[in-house]
This record gives sequence, C-alpha cells and structure tokens, in this order.
Amino acid sequence: MLPPLLPASDLAAAVTAFHSAGSAARRWDVESAFRWDEAEADRLTEGQRSAVRFITLIEDHLPGYFDLYERAFPLNSDVDLETFIHNRELYHFTVRWAQEEDSHARALFRYQVAAGIAEPEELRRELAAEGRKKFDLPLDHAVSLFAYALVQEKATQLYYQQLRTVAGDPVLADVLTRLARDESRHFAFMADVVERYLRREGDAVVEPIREVIATFRMPLADTIRGYWRWALRIREVAHYDHTDAYAHLIRVVNRAVNARSDRVNELVTFIDACRTAPVPA
Repeated sequence: MLPPLLPASDLAAAVTAFHSAGSAARRWDVESAFRWDEAEADRLTEGQRSAVRFITLIEDHLPGYFDLYERAFPLNSDVDLETFIHNRELYHFTVRWAQEEDSHARALFRYQVAAGIAEPEELRRELAAEGRKKFDLPLDHAVSLFAYALVQEKATQLYYQQLRTVAGDPVLADVLTRLARDESRHFAFMADVVERYLRREGDAVVEPIREVIATFRMPLADTIRGYWRWALRIREVAHYDHTDAYAHLIRVVNRAVNARSDRVNELVTFIDACRTAPVPA
C-alpha cells in the first residue's frame, strides 16, 4: 500500500475504540444464539430466499477479503520496522473483524440448512466454487482501502436492516439483526480511520478517496456470474442501493475537516453527485 500510513498510535486508538464497542455482553456465537430448530424457509418469499443465498456467497468469501489485507499490510521481514509496527496494530483489528465476518458466513450457512433452503454438501460446493476466486481491488493507497471498506460495510449494514424488516421468518430476522450490528461496528472503525487520515493529511488523501467512489463496486461484483441481475432481484425484495452509504462518507469528511479546502469541497460535491437520485413517489 502506498503511503501515507497513519502513525501507529493513531491506529492503536481506533483499534482500542473498536474493541471497546464490542463488549462481551454483545458477542454471540452461531451455535447458541439462534433457535435453529424453528427456522422455516416456507415463511419466506422466493425473493427473500434468493437474497439469503446471495448474501451467504458474499459473506463466505471472507478468506479472500482477509488475504487482501495480508497482502496490503504484510507482517514479514520485507517491510521496514515502522511499517511493521503500523501493520501489527492493524492486525489487532483484522483478526477480530475476520472472526466476526466468518461467524456471519457460518450463521447464514446454518440458516440455509436449518430452514431447508439448501443441502449442506451442495451448499459447500456452491460456496467453494466462488470462494476459490481471488478477490482484489484496483486501489493502491492505504486510505483507499479503508474508505472502500467504510462504504462497503455501511452498505451491507443498511441492506441487512432493510431485509430484516421484510423477512417472514423470525429466525432470519434475528440473524440479520446481529449481522447488521457487527457491520455497524466495522463501519465505525473504518470511519474512525478515514477521519484520522483527513485530519492529519488533509488534501493529500482527497484523490485516493475520490478514486474509491469513482471505481466503486461491491465485493464479488466482477466474479459472481449474473451478479447484476441477482443484485437487481434482491433490491426488489428490500431496498438496496450501495450509494446510500455515500452520505455517511460525506458525514465523515464534514466531521474531520473544519476549514475545508477547495479540494475537499470538490470531493464532497463529487461523492454527493455519485449518489443515486431518489425515485419520485
């Protein structure tokens, strides 16, 4: 990842805030948190079942997402000491984030099987077929990766909340509630990091953040066969528009920058212009 990197002390503060927000009382595990024996796919519409299959594919690609962070922020002898210190602090976040995201994948897998949407062996093969594909992003700057994750985590949270409101099965609604809460915390960490970048680096990180919005695709948009048709279908089930998350990025920029430069103003204008216009009632 191209510099600048945050000082390790800044990153450590963001990591500490993230861990503090995830208190032991709010943690959950796949085996005991849900009434799996009450899951019933017959309570779902065909569209809702399709949405569950879609989000399971996205969540289950976690090894690919984690691999990207390992490649972007390596912990080996090839990096200098200061970079290693930075990357080690970030690792305190990524391992916890990965554990939580892996729980999301397992919960959605368990729901599909318990509800009768899929058979376990068939589902494992379906997930493996996608999981073998490499995940990559056309981003070079460290702040770009955090800004991308900020948008992606918030967009995912918003969709889970929307899907929860229409889910016919209370067990699925419970799963989505817990997933949305985790995604909200993941977003908060990314927002904290991006805000720290903007406060410290100002105009120097405007272009990398702009690049994120200019090239944004949700994870696996370029690898899942028929992704866009499927995405449009799940949008009909519950409102889904990843550009809804752009407003939250604008709020981060506004919080971070008191006296906005012309470049920051242009960034905000650009982000706002990329939001999908609301459909008239």
